[in-house]
Amino acid sequence: MKIKASFGDRSLTLFIYAALVIIAFTTFYPFWNAAVVSLNKGMDTALGGITFWPRAFTLENYEVVFQDKRILEAFYISVMRTVIGTIASILMTAIFAYGMTKRELMGRKFYMIACIITMYFSGGLIPTFLVIRGLGLMDSFWVFIIPGLISVWNMIIFRTFFNGLPAGLEESAKIDGCGYWSTFFRIVLPLSGPVIATLALFTAVGHWNDWFYPSIYITKEKLIPIQTMLQQILNSNIMSEQMSQLDSASQSRLSSMKSITSKSLSMATMMVATLPIIMVYPFVQKYFVKGVLVGSLKE
Repeated sequence: MKIKASFGDRSLTLFIYAALVIIAFTTFYPFWNAAVVSLNKGMDTALGGITFWPRAFTLENYEVVFQDKRILEAFYISVMRTVIGTIASILMTAIFAYGMTKRELMGRKFYMIACIITMYFSGGLIPTFLVIRGLGLMDSFWVFIIPGLISVWNMIIFRTFFNGLPAGLEESAKIDGCGYWSTFFRIVLPLSGPVIATLALFTAVGHWNDWFYPSIYITKEKLIPIQTMLQQILNSNIMSEQMSQLDSASQSRLSSMKSITSKSLSMATMMVATLPIIMVYPFVQKYFVKGVLVGSLKE
């Protein structure tokens, strides 16, 4: 028998849905408007009134963005940093977490306490800078990879997941002659798909969106990632410099693009820097619930 909802229940449900729609709209609209501005003629955008749809559609902004070698190099650095940094971080963190699940590990509690302390206290910006400089990582691509190889938070989630695996799996592997490394790579890691996918996405987003770290440790223009380049674009007149440094053919083409403005180019660059990482989400969405909750199910 179906129970009819009361007026209060229906009102509360309606209010919740209305609130969620408003939150979704306020979250999505700035991104959508940036995309619309990037696809609209700059001079027309300057007149105002551009909201949900381009009034004078054009792809000229993207043509200029993709003609700038600096942006293409920055995009390449971001892709390489995200791919290499994510794979290395997930692998090293998983290995560390697997070791922390072993009760026979001497000093295991001490190591765990030492790791947790780093989640609450850091050395600070200046000591970290001195360490990075002392290691010779300044103006090096590896400054993006090595300092972030181990994530304590991800290690705890991995450790919780590994502890939840049936003990009989490892016992069977030992009977078959597998050591710790063989057990980890042949049994434990293949069974960790959901948690790997979820933590890999979070790690990749962190690498892709980071602009502050390179702004401190990178001075070579060829090593600047796309997000740092975007931050510079939004806070300086780099667009004027970008247009002035185009080659003669591009300058001739640009002379016919009377509608391009710094704002339209900035929005186009923003879309180029944002879309790639957004497109990754649908492919790992199915792992989110299981992967995110695994750290709270069992310890």
